[in-house]
Amino acid sequence: MSNRDARVDAYIAKSAEFARPILTHLREVVHAACPDVEETIKWGFPHFQRKGILCSMAAFKEHCAFGFWKEKLILGTAEGAESTAEAGEKTAMGQFGRLKKISDLPSKKVLTSYVKQAVKLNEDGVKSPTRSRPKGPAKEVVVPDDLAALLDANPPASATFDGFPPSHRREYVDWINEAKTQPTRSRRLEQAISWLAEGKPRNWKYMNC
Repeated sequence: MSNRDARVDAYIAKSAEFARPILTHLREVVHAACPDVEETIKWGFPHFQRKGILCSMAAFKEHCAFGFWKEKLILGTAEGAESTAEAGEKTAMGQFGRLKKISDLPSKKVLTSYVKQAVKLNEDGVKSPTRSRPKGPAKEVVVPDDLAALLDANPPASATFDGFPPSHRREYVDWINEAKTQPTRSRRLEQAISWLAEGKPRNWKYMNC
């Protein structure tokens, strides 16, 4: 049985011309490193899974992004990880900067080692580290655990959220915390991640009125 998802084929096909080789390259590296990997679409873009989420990729108008679910454990220990992370723009989405060509990525050998580490972490049942929360004045935004976990799994959404001023982050957090039932909270979490992945603030619908 094929472990490739036709929705990922469609995602790559509809992406910008510059993005297709990057996405295809990432996909092939992941499959070569983990033949049993499974593909899926979460929050509107491709994810790769093996006993849990390993990594994800996304395409935008002018760049692509790629990130690992447990990036703090992987990039903090993998050879060459520090220099790779430092090379990316601070405002870029994902953990490898704004990808505009394949050469913006680490070598296939290095990427393969990252994927294999991600697989081992999942197979060993290692949990993702708790998302760090800013410590400061009482007015600082406290990110709930369920939102933090989803942000860690979604580099584009995480980059948007972290780049927002406290007021914008608080709008999302308050909206989620105000849900009166778990189904409503789950729907709001899913919607929040989708909007954040697109770079949208909570009240984006009213900003151009």
